[in-house]
Amino acid sequence: MPTNPEHVPVIIGVGQINDRPADPREGLDPVGLMAEALRRADADGGGGWLEDCQSLGIVGQIAWPQINPVAGKVAEALGIDPAHVEETTPHGDNPIRLLNEAANRIGAGEAVICAVTGGEALRTAGALAKMKAAEEAANSPEKAKPKEHDALRDASHRRKLGYAQSYGLVVPVDVYPLYENAFRAAQGQTLTEGQAESGAIWAGFSQVAARTEAAWIREPRQAEEIIEPTADNRPIAFPYTKLQVANSAVNQGAGFIVTSLAEARRRGVSEDRLVFVGAGASAFEPDSILARDSYTASAGMETSIRKAMELNAVPADDLDHVELYSCFPCVPKMARRTLGWPLEKPMTVFGGLTFGGGPIGNYMSHAVACMVEKLRGGGTGLLFANGGYATHSHTIVLSAQPIEGVGFPQDFDYNDAAEKARDDVPPLDKTYSGPATIETYTVHYKRDGSPRVGTVVARTPDGARTLAVVPPEDAATIALLTDGKVEPVGQKGRIVRAGHGEWDGMGVWNTA
Repeated sequence: MPTNPEHVPVIIGVGQINDRPADPREGLDPVGLMAEALRRADADGGGGWLEDCQSLGIVGQIAWPQINPVAGKVAEALGIDPAHVEETTPHGDNPIRLLNEAANRIGAGEAVICAVTGGEALRTAGALAKMKAAEEAANSPEKAKPKEHDALRDASHRRKLGYAQSYGLVVPVDVYPLYENAFRAAQGQTLTEGQAESGAIWAGFSQVAARTEAAWIREPRQAEEIIEPTADNRPIAFPYTKLQVANSAVNQGAGFIVTSLAEARRRGVSEDRLVFVGAGASAFEPDSILARDSYTASAGMETSIRKAMELNAVPADDLDHVELYSCFPCVPKMARRTLGWPLEKPMTVFGGLTFGGGPIGNYMSHAVACMVEKLRGGGTGLLFANGGYATHSHTIVLSAQPIEGVGFPQDFDYNDAAEKARDDVPPLDKTYSGPATIETYTVHYKRDGSPRVGTVVARTPDGARTLAVVPPEDAATIALLTDGKVEPVGQKGRIVRAGHGEWDGMGVWNTA
């Protein structure tokens, strides 16, 4: 492996910003957050880096779609003109992928200074939208507030949706509970035990966030108040409450600067402030959530974590810090078992997506910044990132010392290995009626805490996968799915095709 310091990537500057405007009209947009984060990273590295930046990586944003694409606007705001500019999709693995790509450019001699940043201003965007709605209502008082519409129960609207979406599986918070419930059952945990683990992990996140200046919510929480549904902690999708899901209502930006070891030394950066980039590994699951081989594990996640540990020759016992992506509890639960990381050890350096803050795709830029600050005191850290619907995984190692045997550029795509580790995907039957067994499930809730609908992923006697709804009026089945008296996964029942009415044409689950 090459050891020429001109091709050894190191992180020399990190920056983070939280924007809490009293008046949302004075808040920063995502471009402003991204640019300010990089200005802070530049100052953290001693200054003068951005003006010579040759590569700019931007994590895509969704808060202000009207200003996309933003990469050119960020460069303009910083007064720079890098030769290479990239703007990604807003997926949670992309900050780590951009870090890995920056290390590759430096290792290949294609760039000497690379900057990565991202930012979201969903809190400000939401506040501005409310102000606009209030103004419109004041100007048009005759317009009544529109009645809340449940599109899932509207047969005519539902026909326009895809198969999974028509059964309530639309956004990440609808899908990750499928993994949570299947994984808990596969681990042999009761509902109480599974929730206790979630509460312990999330309470630990809140404690880290309370000590982290850049975190959004700096109030430690007890495990019980995190997992217990209340008026202030409403249920979202079983078994998750509001305090167990990513908090995207934030205005946050973060960024970091990567350069060569030689350039860092030429510019006089103190050796104790250098953090070396180790090898990374990425893998993924099929894009379709119904084309997964299982909801009890992720071959992509396992391959990504294990390959990164192998490439850097670092066992879990030698890691001083980890960041295990935490959009929903099932992700760090699965990741920590793959890594061999005990429950009692911290699993974040930033505070998790609930308390540190969940700025859509850019969370891991904050984790990189916090990890760098930790490692300036010595040690080694692992960063595991997840994106999509448990779809994309990217793991990388950082260290206060050079990692022996690691060189750049490197091919970090290990999806072939994940594909070989993956079991067969069951065929999908969209029109099945008859006896079936619950593979996994969730219940979606309204804002008032009442059930909106249940979703069952079921397996037919011949092994095919199919979907069914549980109408909220079926209180007995909703209770079976949620009260913890029996394990729903593995329970037998029957799927019937609804005739006319709100569930017309859909498979409806009937418990045996």
